[in-house]
Amino acid sequence: MNTHNQLTLGVGLKDEATFSNFYQGKNAQLVTALKNTVNNEGERVIYFYGAGGQGCTHLLQACCHAAHQTKRSAVYVPLSHHAEFTPEIFEGLESLNLVCIDDVHRIAGKPAWEEAFFHLYNRIDDAGGRLIVTANVAPKALGVLLPDMMSRLAWGVVFQVQPLSDGEKLAAFIMRAERRGITLNEDVGKFILTHCPRHMSTLFAALDVLDKMSLAAQRKLTIPFVKEILQI
Repeated sequence: MNTHNQLTLGVGLKDEATFSNFYQGKNAQLVTALKNTVNNEGERVIYFYGAGGQGCTHLLQACCHAAHQTKRSAVYVPLSHHAEFTPEIFEGLESLNLVCIDDVHRIAGKPAWEEAFFHLYNRIDDAGGRLIVTANVAPKALGVLLPDMMSRLAWGVVFQVQPLSDGEKLAAFIMRAERRGITLNEDVGKFILTHCPRHMSTLFAALDVLDKMSLAAQRKLTIPFVKEILQI
């Protein structure tokens, strides 16, 4: 099986990366736009960006999950791993209903990759498909060498992911715990947020560890247990 087919089948998608598992905070407009695009409505091209840990990858994978649930063909291409691919990974993707490109900033300044992406964009446009792209900066700040690539990315709707406040991070953390069947009271949640790095991906990784260890030890998530397991 070639890499294209593996990606098309959703290899690399996290099961928990769904819209229902995303605490949207001030990002309701973005989430609505993404859902509309997945459903072949609204915008044909969406570019959204944010710093690491703000949920860009989660939302992009959620788009693929939602597409698959409605029997639409979709592909998730993580350009953070572009060294494992060649620019030919983009060939033929325009035949799919939805193409999701993660971390496009990773190929900025790489002529062969930029040109391949530019041609993919045009083929998707010609085919009437949908394209969703993420990055860590706005299109104009990408530092691409190919001017036409930047102009294409700026043609669509551009969103900046709005970071969660501390209160929203706590709510998101408790929501994720509840969806996993974990009872996490507010005091314990606040303790974890106070003593762990506040990137949501790091917090959810800590939740994974706590979930496994609490099941193994048959103990509830209390502050002393959290201290013991996370060594804080």
